[in-house]
Order: sequence, then C-alpha cells, then structure tokens
Amino acid sequence: MIMGWAEWLEETPLAYFIQGDLYAFPLLEVLHVVSIALVVGTIFIVDLRLLNWCSKSYQVTRLLRAMLPLTLGAFGFAAVTGFLMFSSQPTRYLETPVFLLKMGLLLLAAVNMAIFHVWTQRGIAQWDTEGAVPLSARTAGLISMVLWVAILVAGRFVGFLL
Repeated sequence: MIMGWAEWLEETPLAYFIQGDLYAFPLLEVLHVVSIALVVGTIFIVDLRLLNWCSKSYQVTRLLRAMLPLTLGAFGFAAVTGFLMFSSQPTRYLETPVFLLKMGLLLLAAVNMAIFHVWTQRGIAQWDTEGAVPLSARTAGLISMVLWVAILVAGRFVGFLL
C-alpha cells in the first residue's frame, strides 16, 4: 500500500520538478539542514539544562517557553523540506534501510518528548525552583540527545546512499 502511494507520488509534477530542476533539490537540502540545525540546537539547550550541564541559573520552564516555539517552527519547516526531498524519489527512500532507521529514530524522539511533556514535566513547578532535576527528567534529556545525534548521523548517511 505505501509503495503504491510512493509510486504515485514519484509521478507527480512536483516530484518531476524537484528531480529535474538544477536548483530545487540542493536548495531544499540546504533549507532542511539549516532547519534541522535549529531543531537540534534548541533541543540541546533544553537537554543540557535538564542534565545540569549548563544554564543552571535558568529555570527549565523559562527555557521551554523560549525554545519550544522555535523548535516546533523549525521542525515543521524541516518536515516540509524533508517531505519535498522525499517526494523526488520516494520509492528509493523507502527501499533505503538507513532512511527507515532515521524515520524510526524520529518516532522514538517524538515518543520521548511526549513522555517528558505528559508525565515527567508534571512536577516541574517543584523541581524547577529547587534546582535538583529529577532522574526521570535527566534521563529524558540524555535519551533525547542520543536520539538526535543518531538522527543526524542517519540523515547524513541517507544523502550518501541515495
């Protein structure tokens, strides 16, 4: 079913344009990399604070309020540029194991973020002012950093393997 959709997508005028235009794919790639840099940078600022490795004078809630809109906006832009690049040859992407790995890692990063925001962050009012970040929040930060580094590595390999 998904390969049928991928074959259809690959035959669209948009896919043909991205495949055939000299500048379309490279421009999308640059925009994707810049937006991913912003995503990872803003996430790492929060994760490093959760780990108590930097910005100890800032409350986590303050960093979350400042970083989350930037992170979500940059992620949305990365998703759009990523989808546009994907649309240029979706069947090849779907046949590339490292691309599937990257998508799986993105899913795990989303689950980790959801767990943090739904459960781990519940007691933030108490621990944010005391300065002692609980183990669950530190663990979420470390898992997030590991996942995002893995996503970056997998994404880089996608570019070399296609």
